[in-house]
Amino acid sequence: MQYSWFNRNLRWIYVLPALLFVLLMMVVPVLYTVRLSLFEWSMSAVSPPVFVGFANYAALFRDQRFWDATVNTFYFTIVALAIEVALGLAVALLLNRKFKGKNIAKTVMLLPMVATPVAMGMVWMLMYEPSIGAANMLLKAIGLEPQLFLASMTQVIPSLILVDVWQWTPMVSLILLAGLSTLPTDPYESADVDGANAWQKFIHITLPLLMPTIIIATMLRLIDVLKTYDIIYATTQGGPNLKSETLNIYGYVLGFQYFKFGYASALLVVFFLIVLALTLLLIMFRNRTRDAL
Repeated sequence: MQYSWFNRNLRWIYVLPALLFVLLMMVVPVLYTVRLSLFEWSMSAVSPPVFVGFANYAALFRDQRFWDATVNTFYFTIVALAIEVALGLAVALLLNRKFKGKNIAKTVMLLPMVATPVAMGMVWMLMYEPSIGAANMLLKAIGLEPQLFLASMTQVIPSLILVDVWQWTPMVSLILLAGLSTLPTDPYESADVDGANAWQKFIHITLPLLMPTIIIATMLRLIDVLKTYDIIYATTQGGPNLKSETLNIYGYVLGFQYFKFGYASALLVVFFLIVLALTLLLIMFRNRTRDAL
């Protein structure tokens, strides 16, 4: 009798540890953050949490700094993601060809991903230094005017985007390269018989067949780019004049500099819902694309 019950529920027993881990490490913190967002609390021993309901959310949507951080977040995310996917696809198509030193090229491509983001942020901060940085030395060498980069209110986010693109484009390339290696060869052989050129084969065969993989790579990078914190905090901490402050940075400032834990939790709940909504949209688009193939 006991063996029969165990055998019938074996599939649930095997996944139970993973489910408990997810519940403990993800669901419980999210629920606690939602609960904390309904309170006003400065983590003071003399002032316990005070229930304020949705007052933190109401104040958040009236906060101009929140909207500025939202704009900065989406500006950074959209531009970085578009460049990484386009450049990653180009690199994947190049590495999918046969040429000497292909394995060496793959190894070199992985190097930016090996270092920690904070370390890379410090290195790029030195490279962007206006007076002695390598970036301005290179500009001077080719006859261009030196730039302020991270110290400029208009150049700071593009400069940070370049760092993110340099570090994470290889990951997109690897995902797309894996997708390219699984594509069937029959459509290409038929296209060769019909006299199609390389561009026509890319547009009408490679791109449609690779689209589910492109969406997966986009979804993975979207989640990461939206949550980018370490590179920005290590280089600018949201400056100059809050021009590079994203929602993650603002949430950290509210919680650990201003000690407004309820207000910071409300911001993080809204941020979580934004990430979740965009992820679900990409999943729906991927399912429709896969069904259309």
